[in-house]
Amino acid sequence: MSFTQQILQGPLLELWENVVAYLPNVIGAIFVFCIGVALALVLRSVVVNVIALLRIDELSKRLEITGQFQRFGLRLHIGELLGWIVKWFFIIIALIAATDILGWDQVTDYLQRVVLFIPNVIIAVIILLAGILLGNFVQRVVKTAVETAHLASADLLSGIAKWAILVFSFMAALVQLQIAPELIRVLFTGLVAMISIAGGLAFGLGGKEHANRLLDRLKKDIS
Repeated sequence: MSFTQQILQGPLLELWENVVAYLPNVIGAIFVFCIGVALALVLRSVVVNVIALLRIDELSKRLEITGQFQRFGLRLHIGELLGWIVKWFFIIIALIAATDILGWDQVTDYLQRVVLFIPNVIIAVIILLAGILLGNFVQRVVKTAVETAHLASADLLSGIAKWAILVFSFMAALVQLQIAPELIRVLFTGLVAMISIAGGLAFGLGGKEHANRLLDRLKKDIS
């Protein structure tokens, strides 16, 4: 055997030994990941079927949640949405297990952060859905109250009440997702201040005569 062959043979043998030693980890990681993907697909189907049996999507249509999303060009299917979240949650869990077997610590840490962020996404979706429900309810209440009082601009006032709740819910969802939280807080504070000032001016200018009448009645009652 020549000197050159001896030089090349040593590193090649070492590389082959490393590959053979690492091969069980690769096979184990692939096996765990495949099991995790299969489990994720099964759980997705279970969630979609359970939501269909509970008729949650029909309830969302009756509560006008689906119609509200359609106005923005979005088609909301609660069963598909929850199934998608469950599927990818378990796929990421399987990836974490696979990368841990392979010893890829940085990838494992990143995927763990993704998993920890998923609850924030779920809470943000719940906040948006609750905001839509509350906004529709408040719109009906305000419209009925204004029409019962025989006041003008029932549609305008009820629309303002509804969209104020929707905007606040959207901002709360963005804060939950940690998307520019400081900017959202500043915008939220400015919006509340603007509404307060506008309401104060409207009451001060429009309710001035009513306030004078009330004060005159109080003076007469006292005297």
